[in-house]
Amino acid sequence: MQDHKLAVLIDADNVPYANVKEMLEEISKSGTPTVKRIYGDWTKPHLSGWKNVLLENAITPVQQYSYTVGKNSSDSALIIDAMDILYSEKVTGFCIVSSDSDFTRLATRLREAGMIVIGIGEKKTPQPFIAACNKFIYIEILKPKDKEEDNLTIEKSVVKHKSKPTQKAIDKVDRQTIKMIVDSVDDLADETGWTFLASLGSFISKKKPDFDPRNYGFNKLYDLVKYINKFEIDERDSGGHKHVKHIYLRLK
Repeated sequence: MQDHKLAVLIDADNVPYANVKEMLEEISKSGTPTVKRIYGDWTKPHLSGWKNVLLENAITPVQQYSYTVGKNSSDSALIIDAMDILYSEKVTGFCIVSSDSDFTRLATRLREAGMIVIGIGEKKTPQPFIAACNKFIYIEILKPKDKEEDNLTIEKSVVKHKSKPTQKAIDKVDRQTIKMIVDSVDDLADETGWTFLASLGSFISKKKPDFDPRNYGFNKLYDLVKYINKFEIDERDSGGHKHVKHIYLRLK
C-alpha cells in the first residue's frame, strides 16, 4: 500500500477544533501529513479556541480577513494554496477538512490531477462534496472514547463471538446499506461465490466515499457483516504468520 504524502488543509470556520488530534491520527492511516495549514480570520473571537490546538499539532495558521460581512473568506485562500501545492508536486494526496460544499470543485479538480482526496467534516456535509472525495470521514465517529465506550469494549471482549455495536452509531444499518453490501459481495465473488473481505471494503468505498463501519457503531467491517448475518464466513490461513487470517464471505 502506498504511503501518500498528504497536504492537510483545514477550514477553521466549518469544523470544530475539539477533535483535531483524532482527525490527524485518522489521516495518518492514509499517509504522512507533510503540509498542515488552517485558514481563518484569526482576529475573530470565535476562533480563539484553536490557538493551543495549533501549537500542539504543529499546524500553520493562515490569516484571511473577512472582506464581506457574513461570507467565509477562507475558501479562496485554501483553494489557491491547494493549487499551488498541487503544481509543486511535493504531495500525492490532499485532506480537506471542512463541512462546506464550496470545496466540491476543488476536490474534483485534484482527483482529475491524479491526487487522492480525503474529506473530513460533520454529518451535515452536503452530498456533492462527499461524492467528490475518494473517501469521506465524519468527525462524529472520531470522538475520544469515554467511559461508556470503554465499558462496551470490555463487554465485547467477554462476548467476543456476538457482533454488536461497540460505539455510538450516527447511521442505521438500514435495508439500503445491507443491499449495497450484499450486491458488492455478489459483484466481487469468484466462480465459487467467495469474496475477499479486504477487497470488499475498498470496493464499497468507491461506490460510497463516506462508507465506514464506524458510522454504524462497528469498529471493523468484519463485525458489521457478521451483524448483518447474511453471509457464510471462511477464515483461511494467510500462508505467513499462523495468527493472520484472510477472511472470505459468501452469500448464504
